[in-house]
Amino acid sequence: MNDVAQTAGGKAGAYRVLARKYRPRDFSGLIGQEPMVRTLTNAFATGRIAQAWMLTGVRGVGKTTTARILARALNYKTPTVDRPSIDLALPGEHCEAILEGRHVDVMEMDAASHTGIDDIREIIEQVRYAPVSARYKVYIIDEVHMLSNQAFNGLLKTLEEPPPHVKFIFATTEIRKVPITILSRCQRFDLRRIDAGLIKADLARIGALEGVEAEDEALAMIARAAEGSMRDAQSIFDQAIAHSSGRVTAETVRDMLGLADRARVIDLFERLMSGDVAAALAEFRAQYDAGADPAAVLTDLAEFNHLVTRLRFVPEAANDASLSQEERTRGLEFSRNLSVRVLSRTWQMLLKGIQEVQGSSRPIAAGEMVLIRIAHAANLPSLDEALKALEELPTGNNASPGSYPSTSPGPAAANPLPVGSAGAQAVSAQRMPTGGGGQTMRLIQTSPAEPLAPPPPAPPAQAEEASVPVKSLADIAELADANRDMAFKVLLKRCVRQVAIEPGRLSVNLTEDAPKTLLGDLTSRLQKWTGRRWIVSLSNEPGGRTLAEEESGRRETALADARADPTVAAILQQFPGARILDVRIPEAAAEEAAETLPPPEPDPADDDEF
Repeated sequence: MNDVAQTAGGKAGAYRVLARKYRPRDFSGLIGQEPMVRTLTNAFATGRIAQAWMLTGVRGVGKTTTARILARALNYKTPTVDRPSIDLALPGEHCEAILEGRHVDVMEMDAASHTGIDDIREIIEQVRYAPVSARYKVYIIDEVHMLSNQAFNGLLKTLEEPPPHVKFIFATTEIRKVPITILSRCQRFDLRRIDAGLIKADLARIGALEGVEAEDEALAMIARAAEGSMRDAQSIFDQAIAHSSGRVTAETVRDMLGLADRARVIDLFERLMSGDVAAALAEFRAQYDAGADPAAVLTDLAEFNHLVTRLRFVPEAANDASLSQEERTRGLEFSRNLSVRVLSRTWQMLLKGIQEVQGSSRPIAAGEMVLIRIAHAANLPSLDEALKALEELPTGNNASPGSYPSTSPGPAAANPLPVGSAGAQAVSAQRMPTGGGGQTMRLIQTSPAEPLAPPPPAPPAQAEEASVPVKSLADIAELADANRDMAFKVLLKRCVRQVAIEPGRLSVNLTEDAPKTLLGDLTSRLQKWTGRRWIVSLSNEPGGRTLAEEESGRRETALADARADPTVAAILQQFPGARILDVRIPEAAAEEAAETLPPPEPDPADDDEF
């Protein structure tokens, strides 16, 4: 904000922005940095004063201000006190000049514009001389991570063994870019983000001193927008005072920052969680017409979604002073009614949606598509629920319209899988090939025009056999494939040799590397997949070859046939040294890919694919 001439007490003076006017002058004015203040207090009281300090933290938390206050404490001198002190209640001889950045013995350097070794050489030459008037010569280097490697190396020796009258104070927002050799020579203080409640209280104090009336909700909105930075909060508050010409209201701040009404954001969240797409789109469009930015609306939705998730595990978080009453009461209500699964899925879809809106040439349309996905996904089952429901579907002639399982309804829970009735929906699973060779599961719901009629009953003697015929190990492998049990299918093909098989009875021989539980697993899966009781016994007879051995034999035969093929033989003769590595049989290749590749991870933003 530009300096503006103003009249105060009948005299014209330069206007000072709030961030400068209310900059702390001593350690008692630092907000939210109590651990650092406690450490420095004890160090000064015992005389254990370090030779260099490293202050790190995000922008606006008070790094430069702390450096100046620390320089003031090192050179504190009054008619009665002539020693370093943390108690700076009375202005000292050098205090005003240090705080204004004009003291001859306190040098401030911006490393962003003085990055080279020549700038460091100048410091190294100056440290040999005693301070002019103060007790210590203090060098404050801001954004120290911007120094070049040569500059850091040139500073190492002086920083390790500085003269007793020299102190270094470094400040940086990128602590990871500072060499470890520099960090090891400094005492490090991590200045924390300031709590939104503390920022709100301090803004209220500043408003009272300035004679400005401000609504609590407006101050809370500014505190949230500052994201832990007191300087950002003061700058936004300064702008809001100018924007409102007096009384700072929530509507003023909302219009100024392009924010959405917090209560309306909660209303939008409620419509999304209930799956009401039309109402959600109408509310979103109304907020957009009122001046809210689409990306800001989605960001506010994500923040409220995070708040609800946090309140589910930490209900005490509702006591946060920066929260409105609406956020407290309705947030707690949502946290009791929504599952973590729904909240997590919504969070992931919002994060992806915010990026889409920010990068779109039509943000309002992109935002609406994001909301449609979220509202639609609120009523979809999760992957585990869908697979479990499909596993419980009856097979063969045992299926009836009234036998489909359902999930229990709840707020924003998955839609119950269709229950058989006159207007029942049929549920089926379709495998869709993916680019990676795996498969995805898609639930397909169809509404027949007429009720599903049960199939005609089979003759009593054949009813049990007609359900799912199993005449060989290959049939069992196909059942495993149909039930997406790839791990069991691999074990079956590798470790089981068939001795004899008849309806309800199977005699097998196992290979030496077969798991001990394979026989029991085979029994339970046959019973589950065929809907009848099976007796699986272990035989001493060798049995036939395993399915894997049969496939290997077929492959060797295919290789031999390929070598005998005239065309292949001509190619091999044309290219000396060439050899046949593999013969791909389409069915076998597809089956092998399904066995070896795991199913793809689900995309949370895709509400149809699991």
